Amino acid sequence: MRLAGPLRIVVLVVSVGVTWIVVSILLGGPGSGFPRIQQLFTSESPRARKYKCGLPQPCPEEHLAFRVVSGAANVIGPKICLEDKMLMSSVKDNVGRGLNIALVNGPLPPDTGVSGELIEARAFDMWAGDVNDLLKFIRPLHEGTLVFVASYDDPATKMNEETRKLFSELGSRNAKELAFRDSWVFVGAKGVQNKSPFEQHVKNSKHSNKYEGWPEALEMEGCIPRRSTAS
Repeated sequence: MRLAGPLRIVVLVVSVGVTWIVVSILLGGPGSGFPRIQQLFTSESPRARKYKCGLPQPCPEEHLAFRVVSGAANVIGPKICLEDKMLMSSVKDNVGRGLNIALVNGPLPPDTGVSGELIEARAFDMWAGDVNDLLKFIRPLHEGTLVFVASYDDPATKMNEETRKLFSELGSRNAKELAFRDSWVFVGAKGVQNKSPFEQHVKNSKHSNKYEGWPEALEMEGCIPRRSTAS
């Protein structure tokens, strides 16, 4: 019983010391004010910040933000977003089995009056549809037209040599080898000189498929630079 008083004093001293250490760490030391504690309550993790189309970082000036998501198996439809505008999705009820394609005016400088506006968006059934409908859609593209593509279920069964050639000319590296139930997302443009950096492709393989009979869904995002009027 005689130790009760001294023990209470020791506990109190230790508590005060620990509290002082914690406060010093949060405040950043003497004379530093409250920067660290303010940062804890006001700053956001870079992953938590969301910009146009849900990108984790904003695009530089003179760039267009985009996100393209392929369909998951034959259950969840694809999505195509540009500059925070959902061009194609299940919610908009304009996606379907096969290839989902959005045509967009090329990203020219602002003074041209062209700012990535949607021209047309359509879904083409590549299992039971007519490939000629797709050819009529992508043959007459104007120079600089952006082409956003997201697969859903089966993107390739009805593809012929001309279809693959046209997508290759738009900048695709994988169109020539696209096969039954592959997952594919792609952004190309009419008149490009090089292959597009915006493309992902996963083969349908029973050894690696995420879903029974289908590979994983693909998600691609990025920033498309505007081109000069002289290019």
